Amino acid sequence: MAGSSEYTGVDFYDMDSLLSEEERAVRDTVRQWVTEALIPVIGPAYIEGRFPKELIAGMAELGLFGANLPEEYGCAGLNNVAYGLIMQELERGDSGIRSFASVQGALVMYPIHAFGSEEQKQYWLPRLASGEEIGCFGLTEPDFGSNPGGMITTARETADGWVLNGTKMWITNGSQATVAIVWAKTGAIDDPKSVRGFIVPTSTPGFTGKDQHGKLSLRASDTSELHLQDVHVPKDALLPHSGGMKSPLKCLTQARYGIAWGGVGAAMACYDEARRYAMNRVMFDRPIAATQLQQERLAEMLTEITKGQLLSLQLGRLKDRGTMTPQQVSLAKRNNVNMACEVAREARRLLGANGILIEYHSMRHLANLESVYTYEGTHDMHSLILGQEITGIAAY
Repeated sequence: MAGSSEYTGVDFYDMDSLLSEEERAVRDTVRQWVTEALIPVIGPAYIEGRFPKELIAGMAELGLFGANLPEEYGCAGLNNVAYGLIMQELERGDSGIRSFASVQGALVMYPIHAFGSEEQKQYWLPRLASGEEIGCFGLTEPDFGSNPGGMITTARETADGWVLNGTKMWITNGSQATVAIVWAKTGAIDDPKSVRGFIVPTSTPGFTGKDQHGKLSLRASDTSELHLQDVHVPKDALLPHSGGMKSPLKCLTQARYGIAWGGVGAAMACYDEARRYAMNRVMFDRPIAATQLQQERLAEMLTEITKGQLLSLQLGRLKDRGTMTPQQVSLAKRNNVNMACEVAREARRLLGANGILIEYHSMRHLANLESVYTYEGTHDMHSLILGQEITGIAAY
């Protein structure tokens, strides 16, 4: 059973009946690609600590980058439920691969679409959708994670453009990106309202990206530190409609939405592996699936996954109606990633000693999800976001 690529999905509440024909077709297409192209290479890539760049062309061909952005810019123009299902299936393969697509679409293409000029959209979005350009999102700094408004990266206006100085940390795709969306303060350091976004080609003199080494999680994902030392960019590098911390936070809402779906995908992968293993692993002359202990584990996994699926679907419907709130996204990200961590942990335990081998997937998912639990707003920060929404009182 180790390394098996057979996958039939997890759908206890007939969620398929709630999806449109197009949504199911998108999901099934990506599911097949993940099974045939991603899963066979992800184990070795994880062990080697490298992002499998050979997958980029296939992802672009399927239209997975910025899939919910308009067709006029070379994107797929899908609704947000279909986009969420894409994120679900990609993370069923690996959190790092979903992160790559999520950053490319939600954190690079989205801000260009939302805050860019028409010229910027016409130039950059088709190139990013096709994978010709790879992007990264420069917001987090070494001393400012949960408090991004404290950033100290600056952008000083000159006669012919801008000069950027600063350091960004924990940047997905940073070392392989050809373009970065960099957030910097154009006014006083203590003024978060002065935050603006800039499109910065990574070949610009003074821009360097350095891999973060020593990771025990997301090993098949590029994580980098960016340094900007007197980086000169032209005036049209500015995203003209960006302004204040609300701009990068809107981008994070888009990414967190995809993560909520992605967590479900990782949990589905772990549950499916655990169920099949329990059916085939014989101990004391019967499959371990015949024991009450393992049946309770599987029942709990299935229950929590089903709740996460329905939560994500309703969130997607709200997003498509234009009524979704950031707080609703926080609830889904917080719940579904925590759920996926618990499912992955229980799956690993059900697998016994075999669970630590790369031939199986649950331990890799478990390690990855510990990062997903932290990034794009930590679990605790999302608790406080919800607490403020509930009480009207900010506790941070």
